[in-house]
Amino acid sequence: MARILITSALPYINGIKHLGNLAGSMLPADVYARFQRARGHETLYICATDEHGTPAELAAAAASQDVETYCAEQHVLQRDVAEAFGLSWDWFGRSSSPQNRKLTQHFAEVLEANGLIEERVDQMVYSIDDKRFLPDRYIEGTCPHCGFDKARGDQCDNCGNLLDPTDLKNAYSVISGSRNLEVRDTRHLYLLQTKMADKIRAWVDSHAEWPQLAKSIAYKHLDEGLIDRGITRDLAWGVPVVKDGGPRPGMEGKVFYVWFDAPIEYIAATQEWADAEEGRDWKRWWRTDEGAADVRYVEFMGKDNVAFHTVSFPATILGSEEPWKSVDMLKAFNWLNWYGGKFSTSNKRGVFMDAALEILPPDFWRWYLTSNAPESSDTAFTWEMFASAVNRDLADVLGNFINRILKFTEGKFDGVVPEGGTPGPLEEKLFADVSARLTDLAEQMDAIEVRKSAQALRALWVVGNEYLQEAAPWTAIKTDRDRAAVIVRTALNLAALYAKISSPFIPFASEKIAEAFSLSLPAAWPTSDARHELSSLPVGLTVRAPEVLFRKIDEDMIAEWAGRFGGAEEA
Repeated sequence: MARILITSALPYINGIKHLGNLAGSMLPADVYARFQRARGHETLYICATDEHGTPAELAAAAASQDVETYCAEQHVLQRDVAEAFGLSWDWFGRSSSPQNRKLTQHFAEVLEANGLIEERVDQMVYSIDDKRFLPDRYIEGTCPHCGFDKARGDQCDNCGNLLDPTDLKNAYSVISGSRNLEVRDTRHLYLLQTKMADKIRAWVDSHAEWPQLAKSIAYKHLDEGLIDRGITRDLAWGVPVVKDGGPRPGMEGKVFYVWFDAPIEYIAATQEWADAEEGRDWKRWWRTDEGAADVRYVEFMGKDNVAFHTVSFPATILGSEEPWKSVDMLKAFNWLNWYGGKFSTSNKRGVFMDAALEILPPDFWRWYLTSNAPESSDTAFTWEMFASAVNRDLADVLGNFINRILKFTEGKFDGVVPEGGTPGPLEEKLFADVSARLTDLAEQMDAIEVRKSAQALRALWVVGNEYLQEAAPWTAIKTDRDRAAVIVRTALNLAALYAKISSPFIPFASEKIAEAFSLSLPAAWPTSDARHELSSLPVGLTVRAPEVLFRKIDEDMIAEWAGRFGGAEEA
């Protein structure tokens, strides 16, 4: 039994996340975690809300709340909607936790002791009208690289380049819109990433199995040359900067940069998990001197987060010279776009997780987002593609098969798994085909090839429909009841198999299918021996057809949703 640690990029606290956030980190991580648990591996899936930084302060002010109250409320909202989507975190923590505060301050201390943090007199943008220094996300302007006119002071969302506020052209205050800005001296701490460049490159080199997207982003930043990054900000909300257990002279009123403390929350959230129940040990997951050396650590994130996780966070972990577990596999995703443009939390553009669940069950969304996962390139959401995936895959293939065989069993075999007959050539062909496809599915899942995994799963659903169509139990029963019994018994076992292998992708529908056979999920992942797997249901077992699993999406529904959420005309 392996031990697998899984983290997905921390959703930021400023509101319910859109489908792009779900598709690019949290959902594929959940699918992978469910699969590994079913295989019997000890699996720990950790996530948390990322609560510090400028956007939290701005969102709280817009909601007329103090930032601490705002973050507490938003954490609960994000947790609840994610659980409604079936995300199976073992722990969903908070970066504002005491554990993260203590650990962030610890890393700063050891990094400074190792000569990797230094205090500098910096020049930062000061808003005369707002009477305060403006941290990076309080400033917007024109990107010097691509000309995007709404680049933030830390990063351009259009071209992905990391920025400093003073890089921006035509900069203005996000608080007031004022352009009455000037550069003033202020003191800040810097993480000396330049000293770590060779060590980080060697570390990246050692991960040849990473997807090309993750490697290309990492090498882009390494090849362009790392820069020393400021890790403190002039903010009230965050992890306070301390020294020797008290306020650091000259750093009063400053906190650590959100991108310094947020990745540390992966570790701190695991501490939160351990502290919540006696007998749990977070160190065996994160300290290689405490048993974590045999852990396989897998991170899931969108491409905009990769630079921080392949440069800045490794600089923290490796630079500490302490025995921390570092990531083994970094699974990066491109963007799921909204028609021709981007989903946007700040601009309320696209479908958000809470609204998605108001109109359709979670499995509809889970299937579309995984079967169209943005792995090799950006993908675009359209209502027509969404409806096609639901109707074609879920309703016409899986739902149709489950309904046909269970209804037929109820009508012709009194709703029980029939006895009689022996498998013939059609069944032998089916056993070989299903065995090969089960092997392929497990391999794709283990390799974290999300789209290929969904395709392999759908191919297994198709096999069932093709078998049922060719075997035609409705014809066989007229002349050979034993032959019909073999077909029905085999098809019922296929349906039960589908419940198990579909569960990582569509857990709610899988539970309904499993209930038809009095099975409990999660169940052990099947072997690739189809002959064995397709004879597991006991003869005489009572089965019952579930309600319609997947109702089709029609043109009127598409028109209604396009009117509510926008469509091609909004791109």
